[in-house]
Amino acid sequence: MKRNVRGGGEQREELLRPREAALQLRISFPTIKQWIYSRKIRSVRTAGGHHRIPQGEVDRLLFRTRAKTGPERQDLMRRVSGRNQLVGRIEEVRISGLMAEVTLSIGEQRITSIITARSAREMQLKPGQSAAALIKATEVMILRV
Repeated sequence: MKRNVRGGGEQREELLRPREAALQLRISFPTIKQWIYSRKIRSVRTAGGHHRIPQGEVDRLLFRTRAKTGPERQDLMRRVSGRNQLVGRIEEVRISGLMAEVTLSIGEQRITSIITARSAREMQLKPGQSAAALIKATEVMILRV
């Protein structure tokens, strides 16, 4: 069950059941419960006393847990020479004709990539899945904000 809540002046944030958060992080249900109790991951209590985990918390831990629990990702990183890899969650996949627009949420930032529709279908990209953006550019500009 996914819920949106509104805190005092905060943006709406999706709340996940612990089992859903564990699936996204690719960890076991008992592990996520331990993280909740040890306050490694922030949770919100429902009126019935159940824990719900804000999607932002899952996003915050996504890269750290991938590095520790995702040996397949480590293997992929070894096979790809690019080091500018940002792990996030797929927000949207829009397929139109031969092209697909994929938007990743990384923390509170969004990255959009245009890939072939065939690639998006072969990878079976869907919102909510984790994915990595591999950035390769001859120039990177920094803007002080």
